[in-house]
This record gives sequence, structure tokens and C-alpha cells, in this order.
Amino acid sequence: MEPVLATIALVPGLAVGSFLGVAAARVPLRRSVVRPGSACMSCGAPIVWYDNVPLLSYVLLRGRCRRCGVYIPPRDPAIELASALVLAGCVLAFGLTAKAAAAAIFCGALVVVTATDLERRIIPNRVVLPSAVAVLVLRTIANPSPEWALGALTAAGVLFLVAFAYPGGMGMGDVKLALLLGAMLGRVAGIALMLALLLAFVPSAVLLVRYGRRARKFAIPFAPFLAAGAVVALFAGQRLLDLYLGGLT
Repeated sequence: MEPVLATIALVPGLAVGSFLGVAAARVPLRRSVVRPGSACMSCGAPIVWYDNVPLLSYVLLRGRCRRCGVYIPPRDPAIELASALVLAGCVLAFGLTAKAAAAAIFCGALVVVTATDLERRIIPNRVVLPSAVAVLVLRTIANPSPEWALGALTAAGVLFLVAFAYPGGMGMGDVKLALLLGAMLGRVAGIALMLALLLAFVPSAVLLVRYGRRARKFAIPFAPFLAAGAVVALFAGQRLLDLYLGGLT
């Protein structure tokens, strides 16, 4: 049954992704995500419904605004597609449950902060903090346990210590994002953090080899790596943790 529901979820997932694209564009500018309706960020022309069909309209318009011809950021279709895939993945993995709802909110927030951190080096509090509260409530309803609150505090505490020791390499936005990760993942949040650090090491090493000491001047957004590690941990974290602990015994 879950594969059928997951396939059906792709369509509303695209619609959700369209909204998340608006959020990624407007929230860093402190603009409402509700009013005005969808409009070109360049000329301000309202986008009619047939130019606002997720993915399809982007292809038909060849990535341009119908009125002014300016390029529509590829961020928009990327967010729509990513949102549809992760929502379908949540339904496939967890069914129609409170955990699936928490996972969907979690993944939606990760999609938005990945886009905003890549584009503007911003992790919006207005996305992360409400999402963390909603996820914590849903996880506690689905499985009453202090694990989710403790996971949130522990993950945020770890990154806070890193940010305190190395303020140039990590910001408080990453710390708040870790709060969200811990609320959703609980004990496997550590897997997400380790994967994020491993993934971030690759571009850091490339910059170090290429530029030497000057590489310290380059700021690498960490939220996309946290998001990638979190998604892997969401769907496979417990198996990875069991493999790790099994290797120690």
C-alpha cells in the first residue's frame, strides 16, 4: 500500500515544493509568503495559474518569465522536485502516520534552509524554530519519550561547542538547525552530524589543496551538508548506527 501512496504523494509534493520555493525566496527578505500571490521577483508581474504548474511551466517557459523574459532561478524547479521526492520517501518509509508528518515538515525545512544558505548564507529562524517545535510535538505524540527533546538539546549543544571553539567556521544558524535535527532523529542525530562533517571535508580539502592558507578566507555553507546527512540518517540512520555499534563488539 505504501508504494501506491508514495506515488500519489508526488503530486501534492510538487505543490508543496512550489510553496517552499516561495518561502526560500521571500523569508530571507522578510516578506510575506502569502501576500502578494506568486509573482516574478524581477518585474513583479503576477504569475497566472497556467504559468505556475510545478516543473511543467518551467519547462514550457524555458526558464523565463513570460512578461519580462528574465531567467527564473533553477532553484525553483530544484526545490519542487526535491520536495516531491522527500515527501514521497516519507510516505513510503513511514506510511500515513504522525512520524511521516514530522518527517515531511523536517524535510521541507531542510529543503528551504539548504536553498537560503547556498544563496544568501542565511538559515532563517522563522523556518527552523517553528519546524523544530512542530517536529518535537509530533515525534512525542507518535512515540512518547524524552529522546526527542534530549536529542535536540544534545545535537545543538555539540554544534554550539564547535561554533564557540571555531566561530569562523560555524554560525549560530547551524546550531539552531541541529536543534531541528535532534528533535527529529533523536539518538541517530549523531549519525547525521558525522555524515555532514565527512561530506563537508571534501570541498574543504579541495580548497586547502588549491589555495593553501588562503582557503581559510572561503566560507562554505554548512547547512546543505547537515541537510544531506540528516536525510540519510532519517531513512537509514538506525541501520547505520547498528552497523557502527556492531563493529565495536
